[in-house]
Amino acid sequence: MNLKRLSYTLLFFFSTLLPVMAQFDADTDNGVVSLAGRDGFSISSRNGAFLFKPYLLVQGSANFNYYDDEGLDAAYNQDNVANSGFAIPYAVLGFTGRAFSIVQFNLSINAAASGGALLQQAWADISPSRQFGVRFGKFKTPFSHAYLTTLGSTLFPTLPRSLTTSVIMPYSLNAVTPQMGTGFDLGIEVHGLINNRFGYQVGIFNGTGASVNTAGKTFSDDWHIPSLLYATRLTWQPQGPMPAVQGSPLMLDTDRMQIGISASMNVESENESTNDFRLGAEWAWNHRRLYIGAEAYWMNVGFTKRQKIDRHFNYFGGYIQAGYFVTDRLQPALRYEIFDRNGTDRKGLLNIPSVGLNYFFPNLGIKLQAMYSYTARKGHASQSDRDEDNLGLATHSGVIMVQYSF
Repeated sequence: MNLKRLSYTLLFFFSTLLPVMAQFDADTDNGVVSLAGRDGFSISSRNGAFLFKPYLLVQGSANFNYYDDEGLDAAYNQDNVANSGFAIPYAVLGFTGRAFSIVQFNLSINAAASGGALLQQAWADISPSRQFGVRFGKFKTPFSHAYLTTLGSTLFPTLPRSLTTSVIMPYSLNAVTPQMGTGFDLGIEVHGLINNRFGYQVGIFNGTGASVNTAGKTFSDDWHIPSLLYATRLTWQPQGPMPAVQGSPLMLDTDRMQIGISASMNVESENESTNDFRLGAEWAWNHRRLYIGAEAYWMNVGFTKRQKIDRHFNYFGGYIQAGYFVTDRLQPALRYEIFDRNGTDRKGLLNIPSVGLNYFFPNLGIKLQAMYSYTARKGHASQSDRDEDNLGLATHSGVIMVQYSF
């Protein structure tokens, strides 16, 4: 094991020994719809030991995306406007609740997805105390504040592109398309909450993402350990647990802050071709009408020995975003992100400013969101590099989305 790989392994090992704060709140932990301050329809026992609560989230959007020519000749008849029109990003039906006072559960189906992604979440959580709990099934991996925010409570209708867009590799390997975010996955996680401020969240997952519900992993030929995703997250919430929302008209008097770090190693990811190591840092503050959040993340991609490519590639990205309730229902929002998509060994960055506007109908469960994003490119060594860095990304993008939930 060379010095670089040893340093990554030690860093990952020691980070897993840190206590990691689980973002665990009974009102928001279904991961889809914030239930804070909303009784709605539920069935419960008299002593409160049993609770069953169905929920629904439907999103419909109108989309416009304009793409650059990317240096292609006009004879190619390229469409500059593509991936535009109407869409249903999510149509989620699920239920959540608790049993025997110590078991929480959640199941949700996303009818707008296909294949294995139809099953969005399916997990049970056994927590005899707030200091210790075990969750198993399909749920969100402990990485990135943006992903861990409840789906129906994000500041913008789309996640940062630096989290969801595949990086560019200098090899023609269609099976190697890692991205910063790890999202939903199948696995098991140990978590806890200590002194209402600190805790831990350490998990092992398949590392295959939300679209795979089967066990198909093996042992690493290089490291001789199971080829899985090993993930951990630490947060400090000095004012008590922060709800997993990015501003809400039901929480205009809330004052909570969260600071976090996370690390993960996806062993033999991308069809057993690479080992992907990720580090992340995050900060979020919900100060009454103001929400502000920022994240930075870094990923090292190293090929396995069977690929016979003795090279490592590094990528980084990050964003800062803010929203403010100018009235009890109207929330303008701003976001700026950077993304080193082509790797630190090549010049060039993507700069993506976005502006948004949210309007809430609190008594109806309806949320209206609009946003505009511009993808700029800066510092590339050649026009060819500049065109390649923007492949698959719209230069101008607009979204209007309406959401209904209960």
